[in-house]
Amino acid sequence: MHNLFLLTTTATPQDTTGQWITTGIMLVVLVAVFYFFGIRPQKKQEKETKAMRDSLQVGDEITTIGGIIGKVISIKEETVMIETGHDRTKIRILKSAIRSIDVHAEDAVD
Repeated sequence: MHNLFLLTTTATPQDTTGQWITTGIMLVVLVAVFYFFGIRPQKKQEKETKAMRDSLQVGDEITTIGGIIGKVISIKEETVMIETGHDRTKIRILKSAIRSIDVHAEDAVD
């Protein structure tokens, strides 16, 4: 006959509690790392972009997200009118489409 050995382990309630505490601490650390390396920098970037778009002035030279370069000629609440090229083509764009202000109006030399 074959001998059959059954191995059983008995966990005490203290062992189980320790495992839960360790798992909880690791979960809290993981969430903190995700916040500091993921969410926080993104919020900071969004805040800087909003401040840049809010500081927009007539005469600023901008670049859009699509790569269009132009000079701001008027500003409304959510839209901006720009002139592009030497033929002074006018384009109305959303403020959210502005990637950067390349030259501020007070720094521009005509």
